[in-house]
Amino acid sequence: MRKLAAAAVITTVCAVAAGCGGGGGGSSKTAGGPTGAGQTLHIMGFGTGDVIANTRAKLATKAVAPSKVDNPSGGFNDQQFLTRIASHNPPDIVYMDRQKVGQYAAKGALQPVDVCGIDMSQFRKPAVSEVTYGGDVYGVPEFYSTRTILMDDNVLKAAGIKKFDIANWPKLKQQAKKLAIVSGGKVHRIGFDPKIDAFLPLWAKANGADLLSSDGKTAQLDSPKVVEALKYAVSLVNEQGGWNAFKAFRDTWDFFGSGNEFVKDQVGGFPMEDWYFGTLSSVSKDVPLSVEPFTDRHGNPISWETGNAWAIPKGAKHVKLACEWAKTMTEKSSWIAAAKASIAQDKHAGTPFTGLFTANTAADNEIDTKLYKPTGTRFDKAAKLILSMQDKAFYIPASPAGAAVNTAYTSAVTHALEGQPAKAALERAQKEAQSAIDAASVGS
Repeated sequence: MRKLAAAAVITTVCAVAAGCGGGGGGSSKTAGGPTGAGQTLHIMGFGTGDVIANTRAKLATKAVAPSKVDNPSGGFNDQQFLTRIASHNPPDIVYMDRQKVGQYAAKGALQPVDVCGIDMSQFRKPAVSEVTYGGDVYGVPEFYSTRTILMDDNVLKAAGIKKFDIANWPKLKQQAKKLAIVSGGKVHRIGFDPKIDAFLPLWAKANGADLLSSDGKTAQLDSPKVVEALKYAVSLVNEQGGWNAFKAFRDTWDFFGSGNEFVKDQVGGFPMEDWYFGTLSSVSKDVPLSVEPFTDRHGNPISWETGNAWAIPKGAKHVKLACEWAKTMTEKSSWIAAAKASIAQDKHAGTPFTGLFTANTAADNEIDTKLYKPTGTRFDKAAKLILSMQDKAFYIPASPAGAAVNTAYTSAVTHALEGQPAKAALERAQKEAQSAIDAASVGS
């Protein structure tokens, strides 16, 4: 797991930092552009710093040698990228949230990665679909972050609850209310946090709805099932003190520290991305934690996947180098090397290795079957569950206005939590999102 990077990714887009040729990777020798001594590959948006990133970056640097690598620190910056594109001085390769790939492809700022000759069948289909726009693939996927339910065993056991009934929404509300501690207008324990401020797509999907059409060009934010999902999640929060008190208490948690909310029994449970297991294992390996799949209302396990991808800007000077970098960073052998380095580091630190979850199917399978060793901790079940959920995950389709859609529905959730009717909040978001899509689609 990406332990050192985790502190930078508490938002929905946690996969950006975390998260973040084996297995059939093809040769990138067909890509255009010169390579060799005197050339420099210019990268944007990729921050090394943890062992998993550093291990693969060293391999990729060796793969593009004798060319040099220019990789400034810091994550992807939209404005800087657009400025570079406008000035006809684009980086050679960028590392960005997969949800942004579609909008930049629609702007003509990216070129399809088929020029690289990489076998995309080695990657999980949702991750590839997420970076496919207009029939072309514009990104090479990296990490593959999914969501499961984390539960505090101590809190649930004391209340006589074995696990949350995610499929039965009325019962889940009863469980949340039973576990919550609210007095004097203050929240002292959250029973169940739906994390609706980050996970509306997950709750909508559980209710049978998608926020976007499959081609990413029609917003569906105000569909009755999305409205119902938001209304329900807000009611969960209101049953536990209301948004202001709820959030004020949640903001006091030592989320990344040894005194985190599970150690202190401050929450019964919540859905969360898989990178958080690495964080917890490094600071509190004996945490009273259990994990279960998120489910739809029929009890079928579901998850929502996100992550980053390598993309090549239109007009990049060194496409061949960019292809070789992307190929090496995402191939099976590189992930295996990174997993071995992470396992060694964890062993030295005395913390359990909690798995490594990527978009490369063969890499994940080998890490699980040949490298992962049971630690005797609660994280063993978590690692197995996450791997089993990889192929049950859905994705948000590539859209010419992905960021605007995200902003619209996130704002709607905030307005609903603050008291605005869910239907009205989502109707406004629908208009904003569709207007942005229509504007971005002109000429694309």
